[in-house]
Amino acid sequence: MFLEFGPIAAVRAFIERGGDVLFLIGGVTFVMWTFMLERVWYFKMVQPREARRVQEIWRARTDHESWFADQVRRLLVSEVRVELNSSVLAIKTLVALCPMLGLLGTVSGMIEVFDVMAIAGSGNVRAMASGVSKATIPTMAGMVAALSGLILSVQIERFSKNETERVADHLTHAHE
Repeated sequence: MFLEFGPIAAVRAFIERGGDVLFLIGGVTFVMWTFMLERVWYFKMVQPREARRVQEIWRARTDHESWFADQVRRLLVSEVRVELNSSVLAIKTLVALCPMLGLLGTVSGMIEVFDVMAIAGSGNVRAMASGVSKATIPTMAGMVAALSGLILSVQIERFSKNETERVADHLTHAHE
């Protein structure tokens, strides 16, 4: 009884109109947002401590000028960069995958339209409407998911680059 009313019924109706591809788009979107929220959590909670740890290692060194010191600095900056960019490629891949899954839904919906046309003839508009819906809803869902992920993924990438540069700037060659 509860499933017939409210948001749950609306979601069920949306999925029925859009087809099974929406489950796949929803799953990919969930994974993408999980990765993005993990990155935001890392940036806010872990990265400040990691930056301080790297700076303390650098400051504890007496040698900041030699070739070996430069290699240590590069290693420290590289470790920070690797941690900051963790999952960024996966996020960008999932963002790019969302519209492709929408396109898959479009193709499968159009196949349904053509099946209806072959069986019932091209004049049965009511029968074709379900297939047209299954062709357009996944496209929209895939694009909305990609746009929502694109905005935050660009911010994540920008923050990662800027934070890497900031840490590198704090590891100067002069002893502070």
